[in-house]
Amino acid sequence: MEMANDSTLTEFVLVGLSAHPRVQIVLFVVVLCMYLMILLGNGVLISVIIYDSHLHTPMYFFLCNLSFLDICYTSSSVPLILDSFLTIRKRVSFSGCMVQMFLSFAMGATECVLLGMMALDRYVAICFPLRYPAIMNKGAYVPMAAGSWVSGLADSVVQTSLAMQLPFCANNAINHFVCEILAILKLACADISINVISMAGSNLIVLVIPVLVIFISYIFIVATILRIPTTEGKHKAFSTCSAHLTVVVIFYGTIFFMYAKPESKTSVGMDNKDIIEALISLFYGVLIPMLNPLIYSLRNKDVKAAVKNMLDRK
Repeated sequence: MEMANDSTLTEFVLVGLSAHPRVQIVLFVVVLCMYLMILLGNGVLISVIIYDSHLHTPMYFFLCNLSFLDICYTSSSVPLILDSFLTIRKRVSFSGCMVQMFLSFAMGATECVLLGMMALDRYVAICFPLRYPAIMNKGAYVPMAAGSWVSGLADSVVQTSLAMQLPFCANNAINHFVCEILAILKLACADISINVISMAGSNLIVLVIPVLVIFISYIFIVATILRIPTTEGKHKAFSTCSAHLTVVVIFYGTIFFMYAKPESKTSVGMDNKDIIEALISLFYGVLIPMLNPLIYSLRNKDVKAAVKNMLDRK
């Protein structure tokens, strides 16, 4: 097969579900509706948190970051996904593909770390309620959020840079809806062991460590809740972290399935496994950002009251 490296390769082709045109039409409508709901839901949540001074707390500051992150993440990939559904094979330039991959990977890595920071916030709130205002002051929670963004961006810079240096085969068809890093690595015509090792290190930093932080935090949270004498007190304490726990289970369950075991090579053809992986990636990239504002608002009396107050004043 003729070889081409990143200096001569000028574009990639997104295959997606081109062999299933009827499915693509249905997915286009579904994804478009979900994207509009993501913009609306997360936009309203951000506006409410900024608008209502009662929500100017560490928990809602992290939640505001999470909503903004979801908007950025979906906006970096969903337009390309929608466009790919309307064409048989979507062509995207090499540089455009790398930019989209960088943004998507950065936002995903940032969200992993941010969820770990949110778990620490809930740990302090439940286990040290009297000292919570002193511990989680502005000098603590702002750097925690900023650190999440910096770590995600730095991780993406490393992974994208390594991917850009790979030589690629003449076949430039990506079996995906977007420029997803694992799908791109499958096209490389060289040893990608460095990339695999780097991805393993990335998994450790932005996946394993945050999960351990979340797991340990919730061990102490559960132990503290069980020591609360009244049922009402236990229910109130658990309700403050049930939304975060729900988001963590959905988010990490999906992302671990996709990234925990990066593969070095597969066949170029789109087989059933490729389709399943692409659909799971679509679920991770669209459905979860749509669910986050719903999960955090439907059972949150403070958010619902703030929305009502904002609408009443308008």
